[in-house]
Amino acid sequence: MKHKIILFNTVLIILCVAVGYQWAQDDCSSFLVTKGASKDGSVMITYTCDGEFLPHLENTPAQDHKPDAWIEFRGRDGKLRGKVKQVPHTYAVVGLMNEFQVAIGETTFGGRSELRNPKGLLHYFTMMRLALQRAKTAREAVRVMTDLVEEYGYSSTGESFSIADKDEAWIMEMIGPGPGGKGALWVALRIPDGYVCAHANQSRIGEFPLDDPENCLYSKNVISFAIQKGYYDPKSGKPFSFRYAYNPPKPSSLRTCAARVWSMFRRSAPSMDLSPDFQRGVKGAKPYPLWIKPDEKLSVHDVMNIMRDHYEGTEFNMTRGIDAGPFGTPLRCRGLTWEVDGVKYSWERPISTQQTGFSFISQSRGWLPDAIGGVYWYGLDDTYTSCYVPLYCCIDDVPESFKKGDLQQFSWDSAWWVFNFAANFANLKYSYMVKDIQKVQSELEGQFLSLQPVIEKTALELLKTDPGLVKRYLTNYSVSQGDMVVKRWIELGEYLITKYNDGYVKDEKGRPRSLGYPSAWLKEVLRSKPGQFKLPQWGEEKKDSQLH
Repeated sequence: MKHKIILFNTVLIILCVAVGYQWAQDDCSSFLVTKGASKDGSVMITYTCDGEFLPHLENTPAQDHKPDAWIEFRGRDGKLRGKVKQVPHTYAVVGLMNEFQVAIGETTFGGRSELRNPKGLLHYFTMMRLALQRAKTAREAVRVMTDLVEEYGYSSTGESFSIADKDEAWIMEMIGPGPGGKGALWVALRIPDGYVCAHANQSRIGEFPLDDPENCLYSKNVISFAIQKGYYDPKSGKPFSFRYAYNPPKPSSLRTCAARVWSMFRRSAPSMDLSPDFQRGVKGAKPYPLWIKPDEKLSVHDVMNIMRDHYEGTEFNMTRGIDAGPFGTPLRCRGLTWEVDGVKYSWERPISTQQTGFSFISQSRGWLPDAIGGVYWYGLDDTYTSCYVPLYCCIDDVPESFKKGDLQQFSWDSAWWVFNFAANFANLKYSYMVKDIQKVQSELEGQFLSLQPVIEKTALELLKTDPGLVKRYLTNYSVSQGDMVVKRWIELGEYLITKYNDGYVKDEKGRPRSLGYPSAWLKEVLRSKPGQFKLPQWGEEKKDSQLH
């Protein structure tokens, strides 16, 4: 009898479907940093996985498989949808980073709806996991994913993938061939060293070289298929552009997607003075480049800050104005687009959003052994009010609270709920409470970054004397720090609800103080309801009494 393996449990399959199809059109942001653009020579990618779901962090050990092993894929109804031939050996994976420091993230751009192939077997998240289990480099991961969809079919809509190893960063974009079609249409580009790239739910690859296999790979029919479908006319005299063929820009996607790319770039290279015109839909404005050179090389901490953005420092700052409420919250409830009196509007869509399920920053370093060089900086819920925990890519366990949780049931045992509680409660008096959150966040992340050289020096010494202890040492460190962060965040949540109770703010001695509302917001209230809140003057009150 053939040996069979089920790769994902039913819960994870449903999670992937939900994130991929229901929310992904305006969710997820990714930033790529090549080693020549980072301060220490790390290759970094980021991924905010945004949507209404509660993630369970997984670690999958390396495994050997029998020659007749297959991976089964079943639908929600339990029926077999298909199976994929297993390879003899699969690599260990923590989250979305493997033991060889390869990491993969994504953002969904959707693209032409008619190109989705519901009979394709592989969903994008499945491809990512399979690639991490089978690839030692980013380039190899590209080949694994594209070979898999060629053989088994691609079921998702348009996707942009960030793929990194310890030497290179790649962006790959892929879309299906439509119902019953074979394979997928795709292009993969290596980011030039010294540059950064970004994508956020909108196709980013335009023109690409057809004769540079070292830096550009693509499906053989990516152009001919577009011609056949009428997406591209070679007689137009214009060069072929992947994004214009398969994901033509729309006003809504410019505002909610291109704006995030603009903000990641303007924070990386202020000297460019990058115009917001394209993301605002100004006619004739040039699209943003696929990659740029940052003004200064970026550290892990710099990248954390880039992923904590609400357009602060720009005219689109979401913590300012009447839409931010009296206490400057950047939270905007969905939907992002809305209509009043027949006119359509859109909220800004920031990189940092309350709808984030989890995010990561992967750090891959070629000058260190893989077990020590790969760090998966993992955060839960909103990046602005979360805390990134260093999880080394060799570990064989993760914090217990990172594996738990039910979206329908609050629990202090679930790290996601712990972070979610503090973030949601802070929106009652955001401008005050976020400072308390950032104080703890800064302390803990600063501690992790400061200790990193010490932890890794010890790990290197262990590697010389007892290599078997390295995994145990780094697992213990990663798990203990994750547990400590969750404990601190529970204490933080309890502190917030005590200090900011019933609208008061307690001082350092625990005495409640009434601080009222900011004057700018009060002026807006008075403008909206003139006369309603005005108290009569004493002379006016006496005159009124005589009239009666």
